[in-house]
Amino acid sequence: MFEKCFPNLDWWICSHGWVELGGDDYSNSWVRILDEGGTCWEDDGSKSLETALMAAEKWLAIEIKDRFGETPPKIYKN
Repeated sequence: MFEKCFPNLDWWICSHGWVELGGDDYSNSWVRILDEGGTCWEDDGSKSLETALMAAEKWLAIEIKDRFGETPPKIYKN
């Protein structure tokens, strides 16, 4: 189900890095996208987990194309 709702996040988790959910001692964000170098992206004020996951999904659509030169699993229009 996750891969159907968030295919770009699934791509990231399966091939490049990981995703953290919920606040911790260093951040109050709902969602953080990380790789070996650290935090690549984190949500900055979403009102819900669903909104934060969708923002991450859309950010990755651009990042996958720009950073890796690959076609993302799902492309979003503004």
